Amino acid sequence: MTERKPEMKPLPVPSSRFVRAAKLGGLASSIAGSVMAEGAKSLARGQRPVMSDLLLTPQNALKVADKLAQMRGAAMKMGQLMSMDAGEMLPPELAQIMARLRAEAHFMPPAQLKKVLITAWGPDFLKHFKKFDVHPIAAASIGQVHRAWTKDGRDLAIKVQYPGVRKSIDSDVDNVATLMKISGLVPKGLDISPMLDEAKRQLHEEADYEREGRYLALFGQLKSQSADFTVPALHPDLTTREVLAMSFVEGVPIESLETAPQAERDRVMRLIVDLIFRELFDYRLMQTDPNFANFRYDPATGRVILLDFGATREFPEDFAARYRRLLRAGLDDDMTGVRDAAREIGFLHAEMPADLEALLLDMFRMSVEPLRQPGLYDFGQNDLALRMRDESLALQSHRHHFRFPPVDSLFLQRKFGGVYLLATKLRARIDLRTLVESWL
Repeated sequence: MTERKPEMKPLPVPSSRFVRAAKLGGLASSIAGSVMAEGAKSLARGQRPVMSDLLLTPQNALKVADKLAQMRGAAMKMGQLMSMDAGEMLPPELAQIMARLRAEAHFMPPAQLKKVLITAWGPDFLKHFKKFDVHPIAAASIGQVHRAWTKDGRDLAIKVQYPGVRKSIDSDVDNVATLMKISGLVPKGLDISPMLDEAKRQLHEEADYEREGRYLALFGQLKSQSADFTVPALHPDLTTREVLAMSFVEGVPIESLETAPQAERDRVMRLIVDLIFRELFDYRLMQTDPNFANFRYDPATGRVILLDFGATREFPEDFAARYRRLLRAGLDDDMTGVRDAAREIGFLHAEMPADLEALLLDMFRMSVEPLRQPGLYDFGQNDLALRMRDESLALQSHRHHFRFPPVDSLFLQRKFGGVYLLATKLRARIDLRTLVESWL
């Protein structure tokens, strides 16, 4: 099947909770209809239909990806997270389709954008601007970004939240969770309610642009003396819960470094990896969204530009201390110490079967291979991701014993995974062991 590229076009965001619920309900009905049709075809061929094969088809994945991209908001955000977390468990053609949700979304038409800005700034808001570009420079799940120039000389990036996003978060999460269950992506018997509650809390935080503005300003202070990182400046006079105003910073996608000299790729990824450990062990404050778009690169200065602080998370001191013990034991290949630290964090629990605990410990030992290796670790010449994927398939036989670890650790692991994928894409070579030991 040839994948259709997502069509970028101005498309109104459905802002009513009832309309959004109806759209997701219609999607579920459409999937159910295709399951019945495909099941009937299998029976006519004398085959016994397998429910998971009927549900997880390219056609159904395409329906889900298209509908969530149209809806945006928490529904699309949940789909993005689902495609990241479950992508390696899906057949390649399905993972490719769902990955479309991590590309740019559709954007609001100018008329809908104007209504949002009038609500935020008042009907005469244009008097403050010399120019406001109605075509966004970026569009994502919760909002879109516009470039604007004020009459007092400021060059700004204005993030505008889609209408109705915050009010529809809880219902969107519940409805997408239902889709996940009927699609077979969630093992039967697995209680996902703690994860759903946390997803709602996190999304409510991300939809509060005043909160994001405070973290943007805080990271700006933390990096104010850095020669390696740039953080846009907050402009509080134009910031509300639905609109975030910051200075526009020129840069290119971080992935464009794929063609840069090896030394520059290595330097940039070393900075980003070191930043993770600084956030965990020094700041105890981390931007946990692993999206590549949250990093950009300034070719003129060599600086890494940090963006999007809506998913910023503060970690307790004891959480950081437990991770320090876990990583120290991992570097030393001390599996008894790893097991004890993993139990403290909550990755392992007392009721866990011994064979499942052994499997998880083996997976952790595999995951810290890059940290244990002395000298340069070559992200472009390794098969770790494939081996981890193969190992994770064995977890399916233990699905009834799954338990979600503490949410802080899930967000941290997602950030680690995202940075690993970026380093692999850039084929970076880093002395990870020396870098990590400097934090332990």
